[in-house]
Amino acid sequence: MAIISHRLRWAVALLLVVAFLLPAAPVALAQDVATIHYFRPDGDYTGWGLHAWDGAAITVEWGAPLEPAGEDDFGIYWEVPIKPDAERLGLIVHKGDEKDPGPDMFLDLTQAKEAWVISGDLLLYTEQPDPNARPVGDLNKLRAHWVTRDTIAYPAADLPADAVFTLFDASSGGMQLTLEGIMGGGVTSTPLTLDEAGLPEEVTAKFPHLAGYLALKLPEDKLNAVPALLKSQLAMQVTTADGAMLDATGVQLPGVLDELYTYDGPLGVTWEDGTPTLRVWAPTAKRVRLLLFDDSTAAEPAETLTMKNENGVWTLAGAPEWKDKFYLYEVNVMVPATGAVEKNLVTDPYALSLSMNSTRSQIVDLADPALKPEGWDDLAKPDLAAPEDITVWELHMRDFSALDASVPADLRGTYLAFTDPATAGMQHLQTLADAGLTHLHLLPTFDIATIDEDKAMWETPDPAALAALPPDSEEQQALIAETKETDPFNWGYDPFHYFTPEGSYATDPDGPARILEYRQMVQALNAMGLRVVADVVFNHTNASGQAEKSVLDRIVPGYYHRLSADGFVETSTCCQNTATEHNMMRKLMLDALKVWATAYKIDAFRFDLMGHHMVDDMLAVRAMLDGLTLENDGVDGASIFVYGEGWNFGEVANNARGTNATQLNLGGTGIGTFNDRLRDAVRGVGPFDTGEDLLRQGFISGLSVQPNDYDWGSAENAAARLGLLTDWIKVGLAGNLKEYLLLDHRGYALLGAEIDYNGAPAGYTMDPQENIVYADKHDNQTLFDVVQFAAPADATVEDRAQMAQLGHAVVLLSQGVPFQQAGTELLRSKSFDRDSYNSGDWFNFLDFTYQDNGFSRGLPVAEKNENDWPIMQPLLANPDLQPGEELIQATNANFADFLQIRYSSPLFRLRTDDQVLRMLHFHNAGPDAIPGLIVMSIADIGEGEDDVDADHELAVVLFNAQPEAVTFTDEVLAGMGLALHPVQAARSDSRYAEASYDAESGAFTAPPRSAAVFMAADVAEDMADRFAALDAQLQGVRAEQPPLEEINAPAESDAAERPAPAESDAAERPAPAAVSFPGTIGAALGGADWAPDDAAVQAADQGDGTWTLTGSLPAGDYEFKAAINGSWDENYGLDGEAGGANIPLTLAADAEVTFHYDRGTNAVWATVDGAVVAGAEPGEGLGD
Repeated sequence: MAIISHRLRWAVALLLVVAFLLPAAPVALAQDVATIHYFRPDGDYTGWGLHAWDGAAITVEWGAPLEPAGEDDFGIYWEVPIKPDAERLGLIVHKGDEKDPGPDMFLDLTQAKEAWVISGDLLLYTEQPDPNARPVGDLNKLRAHWVTRDTIAYPAADLPADAVFTLFDASSGGMQLTLEGIMGGGVTSTPLTLDEAGLPEEVTAKFPHLAGYLALKLPEDKLNAVPALLKSQLAMQVTTADGAMLDATGVQLPGVLDELYTYDGPLGVTWEDGTPTLRVWAPTAKRVRLLLFDDSTAAEPAETLTMKNENGVWTLAGAPEWKDKFYLYEVNVMVPATGAVEKNLVTDPYALSLSMNSTRSQIVDLADPALKPEGWDDLAKPDLAAPEDITVWELHMRDFSALDASVPADLRGTYLAFTDPATAGMQHLQTLADAGLTHLHLLPTFDIATIDEDKAMWETPDPAALAALPPDSEEQQALIAETKETDPFNWGYDPFHYFTPEGSYATDPDGPARILEYRQMVQALNAMGLRVVADVVFNHTNASGQAEKSVLDRIVPGYYHRLSADGFVETSTCCQNTATEHNMMRKLMLDALKVWATAYKIDAFRFDLMGHHMVDDMLAVRAMLDGLTLENDGVDGASIFVYGEGWNFGEVANNARGTNATQLNLGGTGIGTFNDRLRDAVRGVGPFDTGEDLLRQGFISGLSVQPNDYDWGSAENAAARLGLLTDWIKVGLAGNLKEYLLLDHRGYALLGAEIDYNGAPAGYTMDPQENIVYADKHDNQTLFDVVQFAAPADATVEDRAQMAQLGHAVVLLSQGVPFQQAGTELLRSKSFDRDSYNSGDWFNFLDFTYQDNGFSRGLPVAEKNENDWPIMQPLLANPDLQPGEELIQATNANFADFLQIRYSSPLFRLRTDDQVLRMLHFHNAGPDAIPGLIVMSIADIGEGEDDVDADHELAVVLFNAQPEAVTFTDEVLAGMGLALHPVQAARSDSRYAEASYDAESGAFTAPPRSAAVFMAADVAEDMADRFAALDAQLQGVRAEQPPLEEINAPAESDAAERPAPAESDAAERPAPAAVSFPGTIGAALGGADWAPDDAAVQAADQGDGTWTLTGSLPAGDYEFKAAINGSWDENYGLDGEAGGANIPLTLAADAEVTFHYDRGTNAVWATVDGAVVAGAEPGEGLGD
């Protein structure tokens, strides 16, 4: 045994030596992971996944979350591979778009690599909690509202009469919520008393969402301490009289900050005698210091200076030599989200100039002659007599020149590309200006958070390589997707700094070159006859909280953004919603607009998602602009036009946060809103349509008169749909006036506001200038792409171009302000891209050599379009559908013709509602009208000062959507001296050569797919009497027709006697492709009201003949219906009636509501916790 042992030792030693000498085999290193646990009280984990980012070593797509790695006693858990040097992991537990608990969560990997999430609990635990023994309340939520110096509002609840309310504060933070209540070092308390009178009326007027809240009063002897309290961590606790916990929550501060610290003086950098003074509003800050840098890249500040606080405004007087230096603010402030005093280094929200990528603000003087082009102070604006004289052409900065070889390479995609009149783009633009175009609308040009300004870092696919790929290939979009975050393109709706031009559009993004070059652009455009529109985005910021690109929230946490009932930033706009109903956010908006109006001489402002502002906000904008004068400010502010998107959705919908600036609320203000009624009627395809619904035809694309293969159910249905769309267009042509009276397609005399648009009034304006009329803009598919979808298969590309040209004519001849997407006159296509926000230059660029309209550049980006690729692919691959240069040029000429026609007579630009009501009429109306033909007359029946056009007495326009020429006769129009408009007559080689008018009979011939315009200088002597008779006839019809409620009511039937459909009948009915629940619930669910095609109200097929939709709704009154296949063509209301009455729903409190539709009986109902709260289930009043 000893010998064997000895030999064994030698063998082992030899093996060790050999192992040392031989190359080592690679050792697999264990991947470091973070483990995330998740608990649900219901134990149902089906479909729940984990989205992870930041420190994750893998890429997790939202649509493909991590699957659970296993299950344990706590619940399920995930194992996330993490990067070796990662310091934090971002995570969201979600099921589809449902997040639990909601906000982004972050795990500090330097402290722990295991965390626990409890459903509905905003805390991320790093030690395993007992989900059944958690403290009552949540300090991460801010459910109390400090609204005035002495009053805190708290949501009313089922509380005992002797409930005790206490305010806690901690100057340095560190509060903890325990089972016994709020505790922590340095925490003090203040008793609150219930005011039985409730909240003051002025508080609920400012914050209507707080109506019904309890009013809690601070003691009188504590009021002097309020300013100090507002700089502390705050929380409120509710207990029973014997101390049992009922609730604990944080506190929102905007109301009290507005009352105590509203300030109307200058902020940012101001100059006096060559010396700058810097001011920043930071009422909750404990200290603010200025860090002054010699240049944009200095590693350390040259000076650090403490600023002086004067009632919330921190001020520091500088020195003349500070000019052009860079700076940051160091703000020490309590941050409720972290429960601690944070030291934030932040740029100035009022910064006028910035370093590259906005890392530092710069001290500049906008009055410095070095920042002004020669002649800037004496810049003369193009003439503009009235807002109705405006026509807008909407453009993205890079679309104009990024790929234009006629522009010097270093100027492509920049402001200076507009300063060379010899380039292809500028020559095209000059042609449009000469034809009558007045305003160039630029998509956002303020400082943008999501574009890297360092051009050395840009990555883009080679355009030549993209062009070599097949027209229906997936490869183009795949290559673009690889660089979408590193290329220089997106639409720019990501505000970073509101007062500064975007640096990526300047030749040098570091410093003030952007200021001079922006001014040079405006000057050049004004010189060619164009005014400039700035697209402004004050409804949201790119970031909030402690995020790197959060500016406002790191100075005054919780103030500038609109918070939910639980104190989280609302995101219904897409991003971090701001609250311009708060005084200082409104001031920031007004101050920024004033800078753009005076320092950059902007001529109009387009407000993104304007409905998220209040009407009072927009009236304040109007008043500020109207106060600017040439004498005092260098600009005529009254001539600066204001318009925007008046959509009604999100947390502000239906005036929930105040009267919001929507289409229906802005009538009479003179502020324009986009008219989606005419848009939808012209296009047919809705903004949310997908699949087969992309084939839905509109007025211009042949609905009913040249049908495609889309199934409307019957020819009668298609004809009725065309009639309704025709009514929408007529109202739009008449300025979309709510009081305009016309004969609808059924034969009723209805006002514009009485014509139904998906449950809302079609007409809503009170002045033509409030009608921003359009058929396409930057979002959704282009007009020509929509035509390509909807045109009949046998329609030639020439037919399709004529359809688009007809759409242009409808827009340009409408009363109001026509708005066109740049390139629509060139049959612009984005290869069907429904959202080209981040699709790069390739899908967005414009070719001003007229060789390429953008069609067949490959399948559009998968993220928003992939499901519809099968419909797009054969169209993109068909070379016969690609317009050539001749057709593009012809469409461009047609567009210019209609611009010239619009400006040839003020009859097409009436300035008041009274003029439109008296002078504009429609012929070929009612149930016997020729389908697909709109006949509009504008009669100049005034005399003297009321004579609108000294050269013309009558204009008649025939919009013919039919594929053949149409003859229309009306004795009212006989005997007039009408002749084809000279602009159209001059094109004798065009299809308008066959347009004609016979004076004796009043017969017109309109060519196919055309808008034939006839003008008369001499008319029949009794013209005014004829039109008066038309008006009287309409009034007579109105007097005899039934009330509106009866007109819109479903056909009478006895629901109690109507048998339920037999099972065999139900089985034979085709299953819907989609079911939705449109109504006033739409906005509350994050979509649009009464929009059956809106994604927010789409139901899920349960596989048993029923469809359901579940969503959380705030307390209130609602109405809804069930709609089939995303349209109103088949819908069911109360008692399951086809086209029946709206179903009312009243919620006394916030609730999760499930909406149901049963295909067998058409029953529609809603439940809360299984109980029916609206409508009736099958068998309950439905035929039994």
